[in-house]
Amino acid sequence: MENENNVSYTQNSVSTDPNKSVLSMGQFVITLIVFSIPCINFIMALVWSFADGNENRKNLSRAYLIVSVILSVVCTILYFVAFATLASRFGAY
Repeated sequence: MENENNVSYTQNSVSTDPNKSVLSMGQFVITLIVFSIPCINFIMALVWSFADGNENRKNLSRAYLIVSVILSVVCTILYFVAFATLASRFGAY
């Protein structure tokens, strides 16, 4: 009977890509601290989203940008609704 599992493994067959490594706790905390700084957060999110670098940070930055844009649109809509409501209540129109 032949051995059906004729698979040979070499010790160094898997090459590790530093861009695919998991963010450490320190790197994750630094990223969140940078995201909490006004104006810098949006610039760094753009840089980390579109530059070559860690895939996990890139995905986190893209998610941050998507959520930021959605919240900005929702807040703008609510602002105009509130302004129109107050303007009509006080007879500005």
